Amino acid sequence: MIPALLLTLAVEVPLYVLTLTALRLAAWRKAALLGVAVNLLTHPVLWWSLAPRPSAGALWGAEAAVVVVEAAALWLACRRDPALLLVTSLGANAASVLIGLVF
Repeated sequence: MIPALLLTLAVEVPLYVLTLTALRLAAWRKAALLGVAVNLLTHPVLWWSLAPRPSAGALWGAEAAVVVVEAAALWLACRRDPALLLVTSLGANAASVLIGLVF
């Protein structure tokens, strides 16, 4: 689980920082902390819910739930456009899943 979390953080945190700062939704330090925080919130639950061998349907359903939870957490922290935060979460998580499937 730790290597997967580290890979997730390496992929998602820079994307959250880039997106949240470019859209002026958060300063870069807050964006970095949010990127770490939302992943520490969702990654363990996702990992344990999919163990030991997830089906494709379970993976996509769990990832969809993660996108919504991370967007909600971002909204609680930023109080900005929820649709924009949902797209931000979707993009970060899609990149993370893609990299995770490749490696």
